[in-house]
Amino acid sequence: MGVITFVDEKTSPIPPARLFKASILDSRNLIPKLMPQAIKSVELIQGDGSNFNFTKHQIDELNEETYTYKYTLIEGDALMDKFEKISFEVKLEASPDGGTISKMTTKFYTKGDFVLTEEEIKAGMEKALGMYKVVDAYLLQNPDVYV
Repeated sequence: MGVITFVDEKTSPIPPARLFKASILDSRNLIPKLMPQAIKSVELIQGDGSNFNFTKHQIDELNEETYTYKYTLIEGDALMDKFEKISFEVKLEASPDGGTISKMTTKFYTKGDFVLTEEEIKAGMEKALGMYKVVDAYLLQNPDVYV
């Protein structure tokens, strides 16, 4: 098994507390509402809180004070029999302009001798980041929600 780490950073005009509430704490309600063509439902099975038929995440850490969220994809067709698991760490920090700097670290735990290319990583991350763009747009259009 190999481990491939990908680190990314993006900015948002939305303050960290508001972005955390919407995209992390209430994601099970908000994301299916905003992206019904991609996500049918989110069900909490255990823990606090795509083009795939099924994915199962394990919540590893949820810290509302530091705006940190760590979770691991442990089951589902997103693993494609090529990954043992994929872990994610999201940390939201205030930016000088009142918005947010999102720091995201993804670790891919591959099976056997599977090699993940940089292009595949970037393509997958772009799909995932699309969700955050939808949330940003929603929060900008609705300044009175998640305050």
